[in-house]
Amino acid sequence: MKAVHFGAGNIGRGFIGHMLSASDYEVCFVARNPKKISMLQQRQEYPITLANSEQDTTIVNNVTAINVNEQNLVAEEIASADLITTAVGVSALGDIAEPIAKGIQLRMKNNNQAQLHIIACENAIGGSTRLKKRIYPFLDEQTRNKAERYVSFPNAAVDRIVPAQNHKDPLQVTVEPFYEWVVHRPALLDGFKKINGVHYVDSLEPYIERKMFTVNTGHCVAAYFGYLEGFKTIRQVMSNSTLRAKVRHVMEETGQMLIQKHGFNAQKHNKYIDTILERFANPNLTDQVTRVGRSPLRKLSPHDRLVRPALQAIEFGIEIPHLTSAMAAAMLFNDKRDEEAMQLQHMIHEDGVSAFIRERMGIPDEHPVHQNVIANYQELRGRKESTILT
Repeated sequence: MKAVHFGAGNIGRGFIGHMLSASDYEVCFVARNPKKISMLQQRQEYPITLANSEQDTTIVNNVTAINVNEQNLVAEEIASADLITTAVGVSALGDIAEPIAKGIQLRMKNNNQAQLHIIACENAIGGSTRLKKRIYPFLDEQTRNKAERYVSFPNAAVDRIVPAQNHKDPLQVTVEPFYEWVVHRPALLDGFKKINGVHYVDSLEPYIERKMFTVNTGHCVAAYFGYLEGFKTIRQVMSNSTLRAKVRHVMEETGQMLIQKHGFNAQKHNKYIDTILERFANPNLTDQVTRVGRSPLRKLSPHDRLVRPALQAIEFGIEIPHLTSAMAAAMLFNDKRDEEAMQLQHMIHEDGVSAFIRERMGIPDEHPVHQNVIANYQELRGRKESTILT
């Protein structure tokens, strides 16, 4: 079996590529970095190391790579593949849509009637569906009709912390021991070869929202609260009892919403929160606050990890004082190395806090969350300025 995976970054190699190789897939990475591409082609393997006390290391083999700009080669790989996966970031899905479309077109032209599954492994709700909407405009009507019979786009939820890397070997990746990959079973076509370790479910939304609004929300909240206090790593944040409690409170607020919306068992969900907090505090992981907090405009957008659970919680009548405080903290993130952080600060400086909340976060002036975020923003900014002065 052959898989084509877009993205040879840390998640691609340390999570998706590893799992595919362990399930006896030959994996062809489609990437941009010439050095990594060359090394993958030459070595056809790379090591991954678990962030545990033993530093267990596994060799991932049966891999190669090609450059995404070599679209004819990419199309040929897709034309004979059994599976396509991605880990490029939601914002980059549009960049890979045309190469995938050319592969599907060649596949249909060759009359390859084998099933092809395309799974976007991104931090987004409905990632594969989004990718499909990007791909189909590049296909003519006849190819689209054929693709509807033989190509499927199952949505998925993925969860594994892969921090910034610092290895002599550019291909080596350190990953946390915990992982979760959930795939929407009803979208699978007959004959799909299941991937070892993947959890197949009939309803995906509860798993996606549980992960997004617990893991992703909690992780970025730890970064934003920690940034305001001058901490450098997530581990330092989690070692501070006050900040750890604030992160937990946010996750408890999103948890109340998830429990009411999806019927999760409250006791089990609280244990899930405990597990996530311990993952953040892993002494063998060093993750920079600035890395986890990067791209605040995306994280403050209406359908992402902060605003979406906040608005849903209000609909269920749940008070969210800690989540609104976290949203305000995100608005104060101004790492000069982060382009989005600089854009955020410019928008607030030019148009004001209320306009940013209304126009970028999609929260109307009259909504209770709007005023609560403003109040928290003013409080946190005042506290930060007084700390600087003293």
